[in-house]
Amino acid sequence: MDYLPSGTVIDGEVVGLGPNGHADFYLLQKFRSAQASIVYYAFDILVHEHRDLTRLPLSERRKILSTVIKTNKHVALSVVSNRPGPQMLEFAKTHGLEGVVAKRADSVYQAGQRTGLWSKYRINMGQEFVIGGYIPSHLGLDSIVVGFYRGKEMIYAARVRAGFVPRTRREVFEEIRHLKVAKCPFVNLPETEPGRWGQGLTAEKMKECIWVKPETVAQIAFLEWTGADHLRHAKFVALRDDKDPQKIVKET
Repeated sequence: MDYLPSGTVIDGEVVGLGPNGHADFYLLQKFRSAQASIVYYAFDILVHEHRDLTRLPLSERRKILSTVIKTNKHVALSVVSNRPGPQMLEFAKTHGLEGVVAKRADSVYQAGQRTGLWSKYRINMGQEFVIGGYIPSHLGLDSIVVGFYRGKEMIYAARVRAGFVPRTRREVFEEIRHLKVAKCPFVNLPETEPGRWGQGLTAEKMKECIWVKPETVAQIAFLEWTGADHLRHAKFVALRDDKDPQKIVKET
């Protein structure tokens, strides 16, 4: 965005849009071959021509942003709606969106803080997880073993087999195969029982696993968390190279 005025800082997000117009993480992974589908959505402006705007209300910052952003097929201004919450959630569900972010129009910008001035609601549960191992197959891998950090300890959450196609199995395998290590990186393994939903990773099942350095992040969709911090009906979505593995924690 080199056409921005000097000393201007924009807040936004890069999104890959699928044929149906919905966000697709896989397209971000393949941005060089899918450039026509990549769009930067601007939703806030923090500095304009060296002037700090963070203490201005969001409504005023948005007005300034609308005069700064030059939209085209790869740059867009995010849409703001004043519809009631239930209507927005229904709209998000109908259009297959990940969720809704709500912000007070009079709110100032507070970097790195989660306050009552804004909130996020996920429609379908999902988040990033760190890959700590995999179960091999003739396509490279059959499933991945994922977890999250609690302090400095890595906690096992699920074995994920759903969501893969032959191409993505090979791609993920090529991404992690060189990270092989002898020691299991999860502090809560092995488990004594496979569990009600079959996600427990026992010592016997662990014999099938190949462990890897926890350096690769995957986006995982799932139905819900169990009481044992496992995932129900987990599904692979995409690899994420924009996330720090050390910062992947259980989202609530």
